[in-house]
Amino acid sequence: MAHILVAEDEPTVRNFVARALTLSGHTARAVEDGQRALEALAEEPFDLLLSDIVMPEVDGIALALKASADWPEMRILLMSGYAHERQRAHNLDLLAHAVLPKPFDLATLRETVDAALAGGAVDAILRRRAI
Repeated sequence: MAHILVAEDEPTVRNFVARALTLSGHTARAVEDGQRALEALAEEPFDLLLSDIVMPEVDGIALALKASADWPEMRILLMSGYAHERQRAHNLDLLAHAVLPKPFDLATLRETVDAALAGGAVDAILRRRAI
């Protein structure tokens, strides 16, 4: 299973995601903003970064730009409840594998993370789930 870094400023979402990933067999480290995520990335290797886009200090887009440059082999998923932020992130699809729209359910989270880790077509999963 994978070692996943979760960067999310909303405590309930952060805890839900970290717990869901752990229950799926992954190890998860959860931090409350992009600055803390950069610190965590410097401390230990991760297979996947799952980050909110809108966060204080360092937002998810800036975090994804830095993470993709410094750790190019790490998979990156972004998440957002704001449509305009999701569109902004889709313009960066060379660094993020997909943008997970909030709110999402447990099954969508698990399937999206598993597909990203496997190098699969994450956007197809999200389109199918939206129908």
